[in-house]
Amino acid sequence: MPDFGIVIHGGAGTILREKLTAELEAEFRQGLVESLSAGYEILNAGGTSLDAVQKAVTIMEDNPLFNCGRGAVFTYEGKHSMDAALMDGRTLAVGAVAGVRQIKNPIVLARLVMEQLPHILLAGEGAEEFAQANGIALMPDDYFYTERRWKNLLETRASATTDHETSHGTVGAVALDRSGNLAAATSTGGMTNCRYRRIGDTPIVGAGTYANNKTCAVSTTGHGEFFMRGVISYDLSAMIEYRGMTLADAAAHAIHHRLADIGGSGGLIAIDGRGNFALPFNTPGMYRGFFMDGGKAETAIFRE
Repeated sequence: MPDFGIVIHGGAGTILREKLTAELEAEFRQGLVESLSAGYEILNAGGTSLDAVQKAVTIMEDNPLFNCGRGAVFTYEGKHSMDAALMDGRTLAVGAVAGVRQIKNPIVLARLVMEQLPHILLAGEGAEEFAQANGIALMPDDYFYTERRWKNLLETRASATTDHETSHGTVGAVALDRSGNLAAATSTGGMTNCRYRRIGDTPIVGAGTYANNKTCAVSTTGHGEFFMRGVISYDLSAMIEYRGMTLADAAAHAIHHRLADIGGSGGLIAIDGRGNFALPFNTPGMYRGFFMDGGKAETAIFRE
């Protein structure tokens, strides 16, 4: 078994080969490799799983291809609303933020919540006030603007829907470090055309993000309302802890039965303390990759 490793996702949804040009596919794969390599470098140097997942997610938040940070999708009002969370499997400590609009790296702010406050989850203006008090600069709206996301909003408005199928860029990372500790991190720009400051599963402990050294670390992606209803990431952990299931079996059951049975679509990534990992999804594709001790960065998008 590997001593350490990292697994990431860049979102799951309606990712069709015929709509993904070779150039864009190469850009997505490069973005995944950059994220994996940054996280792996920390682990290889003896760093913590928590630092590794934060770094891997930060890299994707800075990449406008992914629906988080700089590449976040637009809400109905033409704004951005971002959520993020990370969890330490060693201590069960959690930090999360929801509905933030001008934070360059929401995952960094979530880490500050974890380390500096007795609270777990901050939202909206309060989260941004905390960010400013701790020296985190707010970015102007045009920093988050991408033509692709704006066009997606206009198309979605025209069809009078909330787009949870094609806005598939939620990102996440799970890792195991040399000390045997697990961590998970997730960040998202939410759903295109969503209203009323909607918040998804990403910052909800046990729904979109979970880590426990006794079982596994999990990050999910997809239609968040269903991951919340099924408490999918904790449910996966519980299947391991209370039913003695393997990570692979528990992860597959979580997506293909627990989630699917309530009508949900998406995927997840998970890793356990022995270096086993899983990347199941029930959508046409999921941007994903892994980099384990002694191996190399591997990426995939479709059902290769």
